[in-house]
Order: sequence, then C-alpha cells, then structure tokens
Amino acid sequence: MLVLSGASGRIEDELCRILAREGLTALSIRWFGGVGQPPGICEFPLETFGSAIEVLRAGGTRRIGVLGVSKGAEAALHLSVLLPGVDAVVAVSTTSMTWANVGPGRDGQTRPQRSSRTWRGEPLPFLPYDTSWAPAPAQRGAVPIAIRGWYERSRQTFADRVDAATVEASAGQPVPPRTALPHVPCRPLSPSTTRHPRGSAGRGPGPCLRSRGGRRSFRPPAQPLERRRRGQDSSK
Repeated sequence: MLVLSGASGRIEDELCRILAREGLTALSIRWFGGVGQPPGICEFPLETFGSAIEVLRAGGTRRIGVLGVSKGAEAALHLSVLLPGVDAVVAVSTTSMTWANVGPGRDGQTRPQRSSRTWRGEPLPFLPYDTSWAPAPAQRGAVPIAIRGWYERSRQTFADRVDAATVEASAGQPVPPRTALPHVPCRPLSPSTTRHPRGSAGRGPGPCLRSRGGRRSFRPPAQPLERRRRGQDSSK
C-alpha cells in the first residue's frame, strides 16, 4: 500500500504501522518539500508515484493499493486512472477535481495559479481558487479556519472549468462531487531509521521500519493480526 499525505508533506508513519499490523506492506514517501523536490504542490509530476509503486513491487507486493489523505487522495484518484496495475484506492477527505497549486513551484513562485499536477510533462486541467474569498468574521482567529466555503465559492466562480478539471475515476465516469476539508499543517517527520519492536496495546511483534531518504516502508509481522487471533482462539 502506497500511503500519501496531504498538504502537510509529512511521511505517514502511523498509518503505515496500522496497515502493517494488519498484514499489509506499506510505503509512505515525502513527495514534495524535500531535497531536490518541488517546494509546494505545484505542477507536480504524477509519474513520481509510479516510481514509489515500483519499489513496492520490487519488494514482492503483488496487489497495489494507494491510500491518500486530502491532496494525497486527489493524487490517488489520478493514479487509479493513469497508472496500470493500481488495484485499489482509499481516498480520505478528497475532492472530485484537480485544483490549483498549493505553495510555490520549482521557480519559487505561487502566482499565477497553475495546475497542482502534471502528466507526461503536461499540466492537467485545473480549477483556480477564487482569491477574493475570505472567512466569515466569526471565524477569523479560529484555528484551523474552515475553508469549505472557499472551495464552494471557487466552483461557482470558475464553473466553466469544472468539467475539464473533474477527475474521471474509470471509463469516463467522474468521481462524485465532494468539497475538500481544511488542511491542518503538521510538522514533517525526520527520516531517521527506527525500529518498532512491539505493536500497540501489547499486540506482539510490530513491523520493522526502514528509512531511505524521503521514504519509509513497513513490513507486516510474521503472522498478520487476524491470523494470530484465530490461533489464540483455537488454543482455548
């Protein structure tokens, strides 16, 4: 399972641990903001995720899934269409279309607005943000600020671009319309090598964490949790 964070840019250690305890090999990567990477989600090449999927395959993974959160979920939907061999997608707090960039591109600029994704060197059609939007007075100073209204306003302002920006999940069928939830910034985790000797709540041996640059992979225990439970039940 390839696990992608949202606009926080973090490596999703805990999600990978949970998946590994249930018998799945999980890989999370820092896909922007690292050394040699775009500083923001701006014209980001989706082919990058194909390289991460090949890492999973090289490790013996037979079926490939992608779990994404927020902007990572948007990418996961694209991968289900553009990359062959993606068997399952879990899209958490997703949106139904490609939006403009979040943060600067490689040129260090955030404006003019550009697509957040590219495929084969070409920017994907995108929906810009309406920069005239502002939170209601009652929300100002709140943490985090609810930005659902910003997305709704942008859809109305740029209604003529909605169809082109909509992600087609398969066979020309669009993803059901959704609006994105707020992004909560999180501190990126340092890519240090760690071992996780026991699962939580005394569940027994946990996955081993390996770190290489901007990615971390977790392998499941020798016996998946459900299999251990069955063995324990049968011994009673």
